[in-house]
Amino acid sequence: MRYVYGLSTALLLGGATATLVTGFPAGAQVAQNDERQMSQVVPRAGAPASFADLTEQLQPAVVNISTRQRVQVQTNPFAGTPFAELFGNRGQNGQPQTREAQSLGSGFIISSDGYVVTNNHVVSPNNRATLEEITVTMPDGTEYEAELVGTDAASDLAVLKIQANRTFPFVEFGRSGDVRAGDWVIAIGNPFGLGGTVTSGIVSAVLRNAGGGAYDRYIQTDASINRGNSGGPLFDMQGNVIGINNAIISPTGGSVGIGFAIPADVAAPIVEQLRAGEEIERGFLGVSIQPINDDLADSLGLPRNRGEFVQTVQPDGAADRAGIRPGDVVISIDGQAVTEEQTLSFLVANITPGTRIPIELVRDGERRTVQATVGKRPSEEELRQQQMFDPDAEPETGPETSDGLIEEKLGLQVMTMTPQIARQLGADEDLTGLVIGAVDPNADAARKGLRRGDIILTANYRAVAQIADLEAIIAEAEAGGRDAVLLRIQRRGGQTAYFPIRLR
Repeated sequence: MRYVYGLSTALLLGGATATLVTGFPAGAQVAQNDERQMSQVVPRAGAPASFADLTEQLQPAVVNISTRQRVQVQTNPFAGTPFAELFGNRGQNGQPQTREAQSLGSGFIISSDGYVVTNNHVVSPNNRATLEEITVTMPDGTEYEAELVGTDAASDLAVLKIQANRTFPFVEFGRSGDVRAGDWVIAIGNPFGLGGTVTSGIVSAVLRNAGGGAYDRYIQTDASINRGNSGGPLFDMQGNVIGINNAIISPTGGSVGIGFAIPADVAAPIVEQLRAGEEIERGFLGVSIQPINDDLADSLGLPRNRGEFVQTVQPDGAADRAGIRPGDVVISIDGQAVTEEQTLSFLVANITPGTRIPIELVRDGERRTVQATVGKRPSEEELRQQQMFDPDAEPETGPETSDGLIEEKLGLQVMTMTPQIARQLGADEDLTGLVIGAVDPNADAARKGLRRGDIILTANYRAVAQIADLEAIIAEAEAGGRDAVLLRIQRRGGQTAYFPIRLR
């Protein structure tokens, strides 16, 4: 589930039917004494009195997807208290406790040899879980094992391959760019684990910005979408897949007629790249941005619905090399206006890295144009670290919520150094080490003064470039009967010192 502004925006792990009326007279309201006839608006071809024939053709290619996962769980009731080290997160056999978890969603077959499209969140476990098995269930109840071919977290798409030597029914992508608000659509999926379910409605809006991410542009529909519909198809009246059901907005978690589908024009190229085993490359400028709100627009003398404000610029990134500065307002990218519907992130992400483009901006009340060579978007993990790591911020989670060896023995939450984090800490970009993200206040490391933003350079005089390096040194120290590990720490500003940290 994903929550936005207090409403549950459910990542759908799809469908109440609407009453359908065709040939209904519509037109502008006229005065009572106006003798002109009201104009008749004829529905677009293909809006049937019944969806039965279309459903019969399409439903065989829509499948249910279930996964089996192994999850490590926190079993220490005293976690985060001074008694935590007396009751470790271990089972009776000395091993971490695990449990089995499952997820359930929908998908659709796109080729006769069994390639399946679904949402990434249907088949990708969280960071505490390991994916063990994927099962695809056909409408007739036949089950097949499936292999995960590729995933793309940014667009929330995944491709599977059914492990069976047979010919499968399949459906094809259509052109979502041709879709208009008011067009009929049907959704087929697996809501609440009920099995194949069909719902109908219309397109409520196209290219709805519902999240702010680089690919958060959706087709909005009032066809009932519910948990379990994730990854299922949204069809037009010609039987083409025009969207992949992905999310809803609801105060209750159930459908209230605001559902979202990833447009086919966005999904189809990514699906083909995943199917071919190719890396998904997206454009990137290296800026943090803010929409133009009323106060910002008034202070800058700009229209409210135009452009985005640049808050920070990454050193030596594409924007920095192009001369873009904090405080600039970007109003167009490669000739396309930056608006609430077409944000800077959305436009740039859809440009091939290495492309040189004009960027129009406003600086000190004057318009100017700069030329930028678009960079390559970092991985989602790298972006997460860039966005989350403020050295002065309070970490959202402490080490007590993790069950790794370093957290358990040293009371430290660490991450591998990246050039981006190094710049944020004022360190050399080629520096290797581990960055401390959080310190357990009950650990010896906290008593010795270690804090968020410190960099571990060595442990017991050996360099630590990866988390596994420090884990190995801790294990060796324990095996050798040592009760502490000697860490060489670089503080912000470049000062270094040694700290002996007792093991727990």
